[in-house]
Amino acid sequence: MQSRRIACPSCHALNEAVVRLHERPRCRGCGRLLFAGQPVELGVDNVDAHLLRSELPLLAKFWAPWCGPCQLMAPHLVRAASMLEPRVRLAEINVQVEPTLGQRYGVRAIPTMILFDRGQELARLSGALSAEAIVQWTQEVLARHEA
Repeated sequence: MQSRRIACPSCHALNEAVVRLHERPRCRGCGRLLFAGQPVELGVDNVDAHLLRSELPLLAKFWAPWCGPCQLMAPHLVRAASMLEPRVRLAEINVQVEPTLGQRYGVRAIPTMILFDRGQELARLSGALSAEAIVQWTQEVLARHEA
């Protein structure tokens, strides 16, 4: 298996790691797990480490705390993270706290999910989804772009 550059979800440092499902790779900087089955919270200070420098596709959910569908979707995103890692990094971007990121990516409705690969937007989808629907949509988009 090939080594990939992966941003740590805790300290956001880049790591060269060989990702295997049966292994639990740790960050060489902070020692925490690179994959913990949880979405990482991103903001302007750390989004580029995951979006542009990491070699994992990034599925970002744009949300706000006052949004009912966003709140309903939160546990589904956690379940999806446990199903999609280590192939895809899942993230949450709170547009109330980070409005510039919502503006930068043209988010007009929440919740909105955008799937990126090395900084390029592959697809987006608005509305609350179940974990299974998130996983299916992500896998379909990645399969289309890998072909």
